Amino acid sequence: MNDTFNHQVQAAIAAHGMWKARHKQAIADGHSDFKVEVVMHDNQCDFGRWLYSPTCLRDAHYEVVRGHHAVFHKAAAHVLGLAVLGHKPEAEAAMGLGSDYAHASAALIGELMRWQKEAA
Repeated sequence: MNDTFNHQVQAAIAAHGMWKARHKQAIADGHSDFKVEVVMHDNQCDFGRWLYSPTCLRDAHYEVVRGHHAVFHKAAAHVLGLAVLGHKPEAEAAMGLGSDYAHASAALIGELMRWQKEAA
């Protein structure tokens, strides 16, 4: 497996997994250093820039990962938007168990792990 690929996928798992803590902090504080209009686009994070680059591995998992990544960013932006508007109960519900955000996060992380395993 390519070292760059392995690094990108591992970093993406860690970075996207950190969003739950970021959301909780944004809900508590009512603000975030991240801009909703940037978070909503899946090509603005480090992984997204790599994912859309010509150096990214284009195999059977690529389109599935790209799709899950886009859905994740839309869900993350939705939660963040509610948080920075001060809608705490709605933001907490939007990231809670069974929410679109929870499903999107689990789907993305799971697919990244499958991609890495099968590319090995």
